[in-house]
Amino acid sequence: MQIPVFTVDAFTNRPFCGNPAAVCLLENDLDEDLHQKIATEMNLSETAFVRKLHPGDDFTKSSCFGLRWFTPAKEIPLCGHATLAAAAVLFHTQKNTNSILTFVTMSGELRARQVEDHIVLDLPLYLTCPQVLQEVEELIKAAAGDMIVQDLRYSSDTKNLLVRLSDAYERSVLEELQVSAQHFLSAEKTGKVKGLILTLKGNSTGKQKGHDFYSRYFTPWYGVLEDPVTGSAHAVLSSYWSEQLGKKEMLAFQCSHRGGELKISLRDDGRVDIAGRVTFVLKGNLTF
Repeated sequence: MQIPVFTVDAFTNRPFCGNPAAVCLLENDLDEDLHQKIATEMNLSETAFVRKLHPGDDFTKSSCFGLRWFTPAKEIPLCGHATLAAAAVLFHTQKNTNSILTFVTMSGELRARQVEDHIVLDLPLYLTCPQVLQEVEELIKAAAGDMIVQDLRYSSDTKNLLVRLSDAYERSVLEELQVSAQHFLSAEKTGKVKGLILTLKGNSTGKQKGHDFYSRYFTPWYGVLEDPVTGSAHAVLSSYWSEQLGKKEMLAFQCSHRGGELKISLRDDGRVDIAGRVTFVLKGNLTF
C-alpha cells in the first residue's frame, strides 16, 4: 500500500519554524489501527488523515472531506495547525478548485479558505471560567515555578488550563522559562486538565510591537510535552484576550523554540477565524 504524505510547517513562512504536521491523503478506508501506527511512525505532534466521504469524491474537485488528528500516542478531538496543513495540501499540491473547504471532524464541521498568502481556519470559540488556585496549585508550581500568576482560567470544552503570567514580565521571560512538562502528569490532581497554556500580555513597544499576546502550550497528557504553535489553544486564548483587551482583531505569537504567528478575528456567530501561513518541507509516499 502507498499513501501520499506531506510534512507542512504551519503558522510560518519559513522552513523548520512554526509547527510541523504530517498530512496523509486516504484514497480508501484505512484499517483503524493503522492511523495510530502511522502517527507514531511520523512522530510529530500531530498527523492529519484526510479521507474522501463518498465514492467518486476527488481531492481536486470535491469541497468536503473527513479529517482526523493523531498524536504519537492517541487521537485528539481538535488540532488547528494540522487542519491548516491539510487545507494547504489540498489547495497547493492537489490544486483544489474550491474557494472554501469543509472538514467533517470530531469537533464538528471546520472550514478553511485562502486569503492572499494566508489560509484562514473557521474554528469554534471556547470560553473560559475562573479557576480556583488551590485545586491546581501543584500544577501551577510545576509550570511556572515562583513566577507571579495574574489570572487563572479553565476551559471545560477543551480541558485546557489557562495561566496568565504577570504583565510585569517581558516576552523573553516566557521564552526562556524552563518547563519540565513530564512533571505535570503527577502534579495534576483534579483529573480535568489535559492541556496547559502559559500566556502573557503583548508589548506594544520595542521590536515585538504589534503582538497582542504571547503563549506557550503543553499537553503531556496527549504525549506532546510542548506543542510549538497551536491553533486549538488559540480558540481558547482568543476568547480570553478579546475580553481582556476589548479587541476582536488580534495578532498572537506562540513563543516555543520554533515559534509561530497567528492572525485572529472573532466573528459575530460565536466562532473565530485563525489565519496563518505554511511552508512545505516534505512530499512523498508511505509504503507498507
